[in-house]
Amino acid sequence: MEIRPILSSLSRHKITAWLVIIEIALTCAIVCNAVFLISQRVDRMNMVSGIAEHELVEIQLANLGVRPDAKARTQEDLAALRKIPGVTQVSLANQMPFSDSETNNSIKLDPTQKLPSLSAALYWGENLAQTFGTQLVVGRNLREDDYRDLDAVNKAAAGGDPNDKALPRVLVITQAVADKLWPGKNPLGRFIYFGKTPETVVGVVAHLVRPASFSQGAEFSLLVPIRPVVGDGSSYLIRTAPQERQRVLKAALAALKALDPRRVVIEKRTWDDVRSEFFQNDRAMTGLLVGVCVALLVVTALGIVGLGSFWVAQRRRTIGVRRALGATRGNILHYFQTENFLLATIGIVIGMVLAYAINLFLMLHYELPRLPVIYFPVGAVLLWSIGQLAVLGPALRAAAVPPVVATRSV
Repeated sequence: MEIRPILSSLSRHKITAWLVIIEIALTCAIVCNAVFLISQRVDRMNMVSGIAEHELVEIQLANLGVRPDAKARTQEDLAALRKIPGVTQVSLANQMPFSDSETNNSIKLDPTQKLPSLSAALYWGENLAQTFGTQLVVGRNLREDDYRDLDAVNKAAAGGDPNDKALPRVLVITQAVADKLWPGKNPLGRFIYFGKTPETVVGVVAHLVRPASFSQGAEFSLLVPIRPVVGDGSSYLIRTAPQERQRVLKAALAALKALDPRRVVIEKRTWDDVRSEFFQNDRAMTGLLVGVCVALLVVTALGIVGLGSFWVAQRRRTIGVRRALGATRGNILHYFQTENFLLATIGIVIGMVLAYAINLFLMLHYELPRLPVIYFPVGAVLLWSIGQLAVLGPALRAAAVPPVVATRSV
């Protein structure tokens, strides 16, 4: 079919044509970026934590200040929790993956560096790697003799002596940290500096996400050998079989209350609950964006149907003339589909330019990654398909008009 008659017809119906083009362009621009945002949210919600999520429960007590006997109370609590049937590992941890705040520190490879090599989350708690269930890639986990008490570490750090024996001397890093600091090299035995204090890398775990910072370096995490104490805001982390979590959680609460009935429990939950609560806003945003995409596509399809029906009604005499001159129903159907394809193509090209501009704005103001090129052809195919399906009804009605009826409708 020749394109010239279609272009000639469109030139006589400029307003209707531009309405279709603008509608498709806006839909293309918004849907491409919305689908990209949805994919980002889905990837975030499905990120690998590196811990045995389905085997963990958390109990967080109120931060009422550290008492003089906090160390003894902590050991007493841990001993009581270990005695619960079904408990395999227990730890008191300073922070957890998927929490609202985190403890970070700048890392240097040389104490004379002006700028840090990276910033990483610091996890500490005796037996924490075993309780988390992190996968050791190379080296070893932290041992009992590696650990230092938190109060002693704080005092030593305040003293400013990097050789103070109260400071930890070893640590375990994630594979992401190893790849960033020493790409392609063995990280074991290398030094990391917190200020002027050197710590030796003795192990590497496959994955361990930061508590809350995922925009850059989501797995820049360190396990350092420090023992926290009850009362400083740390949480008890208990590992057990997935089917035993609720029973163990109730037993753990009872055991802690038996040791001190005045305890105030802030959180008592499984790790599935932790992940669910942390990503609830992401799920809501994903649902909202999906709704926006569906609504836009439906409105666009209905707009094409409405404008197509209006267009057919306006062209009944022209259609009748063409039928009288020998055009078949297939010719009429193909005419309208080709016409819609041309309009959709112009709208998609404009929409892609708008989509790129919107993505640049989001990159500049919201640190969103660049929109992948694959979204453009996928969006184009989707809108072409919707356009062809939407115009099919009006085109079939146009093709079904008998020549004699069409020529009489003036």
